[in-house]
Amino acid sequence: MTQPALPPSTVRKVARAVKESKAPAIARAAAILRLLGRSDRPLGVQAIAKELGLVPSTCLYVLRALAEEELVSFDPDTKRYALEAGVLTLARHWLRRDPFNDLAQPLLDRLAHRFGLTMLGVQAVGLDHMIVVAMAQSGSGFQLSTQVGSRFPALISATGRCIAAFGEHDETELRARFHQLRWDAPPSFDDWMAQVRQTRAQGFAVDEGHYIAGVTVVAAPVWKGAGRPVHALVAIGIGGALARSGGLAELQRSLVEAARTLSDQLGGA
Repeated sequence: MTQPALPPSTVRKVARAVKESKAPAIARAAAILRLLGRSDRPLGVQAIAKELGLVPSTCLYVLRALAEEELVSFDPDTKRYALEAGVLTLARHWLRRDPFNDLAQPLLDRLAHRFGLTMLGVQAVGLDHMIVVAMAQSGSGFQLSTQVGSRFPALISATGRCIAAFGEHDETELRARFHQLRWDAPPSFDDWMAQVRQTRAQGFAVDEGHYIAGVTVVAAPVWKGAGRPVHALVAIGIGGALARSGGLAELQRSLVEAARTLSDQLGGA
């Protein structure tokens, strides 16, 4: 399968991030690692530079540095680069430090099989983005899928409503970031804020077809201590199937219960 090219907006975003960064070499290295992580095949210097809008000579310099650190590998026959096992060492240190994944996985597996849905554990990184750090699927029927490590805008869909509801963020900043989001059926900001207030009152959020047409997303926040929640449990399913089965209300209750259990295990509020 050929990896699709990044859209022009993404290339511009990478170029702007590198330009504005106080450490552009690190920004370039991070962009290259993310690109290689998304690619299902090794990539050459020219392909990487074109995808990310980087100067080829600069791209080569960064790749060689990453190869020396064993974060990427280089095939001298094909002249292409791929992720190296060194990234697993970094990930292993993070997983050892953060118990969320080990504690969340059994809950995600149980909910995925019970409701026949895709379940995610996500971590928010401020208001910039959220990252999928755990996933479970029931293995039956048609299901939506993503990958561990995938990144999404922090305020998108049901999870974004949780982040806005419990993060005590300034409404002016929320408005500015909201208008940068892409939805299949975008709500107005006023409607979205009303949904954020509802999320704060009921303890979970629901997105019924706004983010992805025909798809229902339910999210519940998870606390690790005092302050803002940085994790959430997320259920993703076909909206029509949930409506026909009458399982949405039960899913909401079970997801909130699982999030509370996990918060207790993590020492959260």
